[in-house]
Amino acid sequence: MADVAQLSTSLRRGTLEFCVLAMVETEDRYGNEIVRRFGDEPSLAASEGTIYPLLSRLRRAGWLDSKWAESPAGPPRRYYALTLSGRAALEHFRTEWVSFRQTVDRLVGTGEVA
Repeated sequence: MADVAQLSTSLRRGTLEFCVLAMVETEDRYGNEIVRRFGDEPSLAASEGTIYPLLSRLRRAGWLDSKWAESPAGPPRRYYALTLSGRAALEHFRTEWVSFRQTVDRLVGTGEVA
């Protein structure tokens, strides 16, 4: 049986990549900016050691594109942008997520009714 910490990790594991895609949906973002944004969400907090490999996997999958750009302060930054296939994957996730969440809410009795 999984303990509480393992439960949180398991829940995050399947959703982090789609949270990243959503973060770059309307605006290109650089890696550290994405890491900081996750840090602002205690239930999703993820380290650089999690996010940077995830960004690389999403690029290799063709869901993200990246480009280097000069930084106003410091070295150049790699900015990530959503590709057309990444946008399609995010839309598919959103559709599946709503149905999945509603089913889980109903089964575990959170009182949420959709």
